[in-house]
Amino acid sequence: MTVQDIRAFNRFYTGLIGALDYGRRLYAPYTLTESRVLYELAHAPSLDAADLRGLLGLDAGYLSRILNRFEEAGLIARGPSESDPRRRRVTLTEAGQETAALLDARAQDTIGALLDGVAPGDRSRLGEAMRTIQDILGEEKRPEGGVGLREPLPGELGWIVQRNAALYTAEHGWNAEYEGLVARIVADFAEDHDPHLERVWIAELAGRPVGCVMCVRDDAPGTARLRLLLVEPEARGHGVGDRLVRAVIDFARGAGYRDLVLWTNDVLSSARRLYLRHGFVLGTEKPHRSFGKDLVGQDWRLELHGPGD
Repeated sequence: MTVQDIRAFNRFYTGLIGALDYGRRLYAPYTLTESRVLYELAHAPSLDAADLRGLLGLDAGYLSRILNRFEEAGLIARGPSESDPRRRRVTLTEAGQETAALLDARAQDTIGALLDGVAPGDRSRLGEAMRTIQDILGEEKRPEGGVGLREPLPGELGWIVQRNAALYTAEHGWNAEYEGLVARIVADFAEDHDPHLERVWIAELAGRPVGCVMCVRDDAPGTARLRLLLVEPEARGHGVGDRLVRAVIDFARGAGYRDLVLWTNDVLSSARRLYLRHGFVLGTEKPHRSFGKDLVGQDWRLELHGPGD
């Protein structure tokens, strides 16, 4: 693999999807970047300008010009963020939602036409190749020694409870109510779970746990639930969260689940960006008083199998 190999692939793929003339490909007056901003706003209505910059890696001035254009066209509205009044929340208007839906439908049709030319037996190879590229290039530089994922050792289910309680108290001021919730989730798993359909992962670095996540059956048929994602502060920024979420997605897909859901709160901005990167879509939001704080709960969903899979 050389630099020339990667550049040649980039030229091939950008030409294949029409990235250099994206607006013409979708019959719309928007660039690829503008279309992506509309997409993110449509799938995560609680984003603010700072979230968009971090999620898409855009220059602040460039994003501001895009948002100004959208506001002048009546596609977005801006107002103070509910979680941080210093930030500006960006939401799609009715016209913006219609535009985003139209662009999404045209993009679906374009990619669908592309896949129509791929033999059924080659689709799984194509998907695996794409996931391999994401897994290898999507992670930031790992700490020396690397991070591994494994099943919990005896006593580490208790560690999950302890670290969740300690970290969320230290970082967000949550009270013992949250520790009780985590303890019940872990106890239910320990007492009764199907290892073919439910699993816990521990992320390990230098012989000690630095993160965890859980996949359990949801009440809805064909649905799995991601729970208790945690990464220790010293291990953040090294792709640990990405590996844990990817492990749950791959396991749930392999177990035959159709959907993967999770519940979180809007104050957990890093987790929200992580879920967005992996394709989760924000569903409902509901204010609530829990763990000693006024919070906004969020339900997220990822479709694991499309029609015909």
